[in-house]
Formats: sequence, C-alpha cells, structure tokens
Amino acid sequence: MNTVSVKPKRSGRFTPLGIAAFVLGFMVWWPLGLAILAYIIWGGSVDELVEDTVAQVKGIFRSSPAASTGNSAFDAYREETLKRLEEERREFEEFVIKLRQARDKEEFERFMAERNGKTTPAKKRGGK
Repeated sequence: MNTVSVKPKRSGRFTPLGIAAFVLGFMVWWPLGLAILAYIIWGGSVDELVEDTVAQVKGIFRSSPAASTGNSAFDAYREETLKRLEEERREFEEFVIKLRQARDKEEFERFMAERNGKTTPAKKRGGK
C-alpha cells in the first residue's frame, strides 16, 4: 500500500514568514516593504515563494552521476572508473574494519593481562 505524505497547506496568504518579510522589508527600505505587500496580495504566499526558491537551488546543485555526456566512449570510461573506485572503497572499508578489530583485540588482551596480573593482593606498607 503506497502512502503519500502531503504537507498541510496554509489557508491564508498572510503567514508568519510573510508578515516577518513584510515588516523587515519596511524596516530596510519602504519600497521593498510595499513590493512584498503587493506580492502577498496579488502574487501569493511568501512561504510558497521560499519553497519554490529552495527547490530550484537544490535542483541546480543536484547532479546525477549517471547523466550522459553524449560521448559514449567517455561515458563507458566514467562508468568503469566509478565501478573501480567503488570496489576500492569497499576494500578499504573492509581493511579498516579488520584493522579496528585487530586493535580492539590487542587492547582487550592487554587489559586482560594487566587485570590478571593485578589480581594478586598488594602488600601493605608501613605495618609492623
């Protein structure tokens, strides 16, 4: 069963963000405040404007590694190189895990050796 998450839609154009933008616009420069007020009245909600801007900026910075460049030789080379790098990354992660396990084992064995060595009762000093 597919569930679609739907954001609750604000009912009015004067949202807290819109009011804050309106007030700050007047504080910075009164024509800016008037422009924001005009946008809220005739254009829409400032929240929608911000959401649309954020989505566009995310779209600009989001790049697909599988996007074709139009050059099939380069695309094949890139795919091969990416696969090789991914395999090297996995091998390195396995190496690091084994290295950590060896270090942990050594530290644990050292701890146990020190612990077993200190189990003998210590002599009291200064007592006759």
